[in-house]
Formats: sequence, structure tokens, C-alpha cells
Amino acid sequence: MREKATVLDAEGIRRALTRIAHEIIEHNHGAAGVCLVGVRRRGEPLAQRLRALIRSIEGVDPPTGGIDITPYRDDIADRAVRPGAGPPLPADITGRPVVLVDDVLFTGRTVRAALEAVLHAGRPSSVALAVLVDRGHRELPVRPDFVGKNIPTSRREDVAVRLTEVDGTDEVVIVELKGG
Repeated sequence: MREKATVLDAEGIRRALTRIAHEIIEHNHGAAGVCLVGVRRRGEPLAQRLRALIRSIEGVDPPTGGIDITPYRDDIADRAVRPGAGPPLPADITGRPVVLVDDVLFTGRTVRAALEAVLHAGRPSSVALAVLVDRGHRELPVRPDFVGKNIPTSRREDVAVRLTEVDGTDEVVIVELKGG
């Protein structure tokens, strides 16, 4: 694997998340009642960042948490199983608008699993999807409601999102896969 291009630096990620925060507030006619749910691993810190941005813009502190989708994946046999499902969501999501937050939208399979996990936890009034990067190549009929950046890629490429909370740096890079 080799890095081909940096498509978002730390400032680009900050600007994209600020725009998404404004769009979430506008879409929901304010942030009261909204619950942010980050898909573990990198969706969770993105949800926390959106929470801080919404608080600074709107003065509302939406309940925010993470969700482990491992038990709900349709490719669980192909993946390493992480122990435990993690703590419960920070609030009862029943009757509330939920914004699922993830780093990259690719095939739609992660979102399908995340929806199943959220619906297992409660019955929200609505579920919207916020992603930092949409790279296309859907296998399932999934469309994000809020997108930081659309990055057209080939199947011989991957999009690596690196966040300070997980990786020690903020950047989004396109990586050429071996054989690509």
C-alpha cells in the first residue's frame, strides 16, 4: 500500500465537520432532542466533535455515544471479533431523532449493521446518516444525509481517515492497494 494523496488535512476536517453540524441543526430545526451515535471506531470521536460544534453554535449539548456494530455485521466471519458490545447509548433514543456518524461510506454494509444496532436499542423518530467521506461504490441502497467530502475512488484504492483521538493525527488520504 502506498499513499497517493492527502484529500483533507486537519483544517479541512474541521471545516467539513462544522458544515455538517450546521446542516444537522438546520435539518432538525435546532438541536434539541437530537442524539448523536458514532459507529465505533472512528465515528465515535467524529460524533464527539460534532457534539462540541453543535454546543458552540446552538448552546445545546446533544447526548452522544458510540455503538459497536460487530454483532450485526453480515461479514462477521471475515472480521476479527472485538470483545464486548461497549456501554449502552447515552440516552433513550426512542422517539428522538438519531444521527448516525461514521468516517467513510463505501458499500453501505456498515450502515446497514449500524441501523440494525440502533433499532435494537430503541425506536427513534428518525435516523439520519452523517459521514466525513463518501467514496461511492454502494452495494446497498444507502445515501448519506450529511457529507463532509465526496471522494470518487476506484476499487483499487482505499480511503484512510486518521483522527487524533485514534491515530495521533488528523488527515484523510487515498491509499493505493497492493496490486493496484
